[in-house]
Amino acid sequence: MSTQIHASGHTLIDRYTIVQFLAEGGMQQVYVAKDLSFDRRVALKVPKNTSAEKRFARSARMSARVNHANVAKTLDYFEENSRSYLVEKLVEGSDLGEILDTRFYSLDPHLAAHLLHHIAKGTAASHHAGVFHRDLKPSNIIVSSDPSLRILKITDFGIAKMAEQEIEEAFKEDTITGSQTVMGALPYMSPEMVSSPKQAGLPSDIWAIGAILYRLLAGNPPFGAGLSAVPRILDASPPTRPQFHGKKPQFELLENELWDVITACLKKDPSERPSADRLVEMCAHLCYSDAPRQTGVIGSFRRGPGAWGSITSATGYSIFFHQDSFYGDKPAAGVAVNFAAFPGFPKARAFPVLPCKA
Repeated sequence: MSTQIHASGHTLIDRYTIVQFLAEGGMQQVYVAKDLSFDRRVALKVPKNTSAEKRFARSARMSARVNHANVAKTLDYFEENSRSYLVEKLVEGSDLGEILDTRFYSLDPHLAAHLLHHIAKGTAASHHAGVFHRDLKPSNIIVSSDPSLRILKITDFGIAKMAEQEIEEAFKEDTITGSQTVMGALPYMSPEMVSSPKQAGLPSDIWAIGAILYRLLAGNPPFGAGLSAVPRILDASPPTRPQFHGKKPQFELLENELWDVITACLKKDPSERPSADRLVEMCAHLCYSDAPRQTGVIGSFRRGPGAWGSITSATGYSIFFHQDSFYGDKPAAGVAVNFAAFPGFPKARAFPVLPCKA
């Protein structure tokens, strides 16, 4: 991490007082600040370099045009001491990339469908406003920290917009290691974004959504990461289906529906991809459970006929589950899980049960 630009207690334009450092990306640092005018906590973003400075005003204009529950709300934009600042509504949570890296190996189809639906709705709202995000990826999606990942907001419109020259320079051998922006975006970039970014348009956001959905279900991007992904992206052959697809009947229908979404979004020809509105329609027809999730640990599991076990929830309750509801390799005592619970006798029953890293 680079040196923090601001320290706690620093006040900007006599209105925003820095509370704490929150996060850092390739282009910006993010702080929690207190808005003294309205007595509220906000997310304050500051560019790390001159290149990013030029994009902040555009990002403010673009994101301010979009008013939707799944888009981070722009509250203010200002300049002080030759720096630009973007103020957004604070979402108590983390970016989706961090969540995937630290909490999950991959997601079950129900949780993935929930996230997909909200990403699609936020993207459709931005497209209606004439806004092309250009850099949809997990790290530009903020989700709440609850087990259900209930709240989702797309952020950073325009900040990471990459000019053709920037992408070309990033592909030069001597600049690859320093191009965090391009390397982070590459696994979710469409073929046209790689080959001719100035000609890319709204369908590139749809490609990115397909790549993100694949990452949710498989645990890795569809065409790999780094430079090795470039020829695979340009070829755009359908990726291999995620490892758990087709292994458990109660997940199979939704898996197939989500696979249809992935393959539709990852069409090489941009004109063959669904529009954002069409993608929202496809999501509306998905039969997925949006039941509240909780966390726990598998307390016991018996193998053999009628293999089943119990989960001890974070609140201390014991919940029954069957191995067919477990979306992973092999249930075992001590495995951390994310699950939804439903009434049952003599115990509540869990479905689906998703193994977690912690």
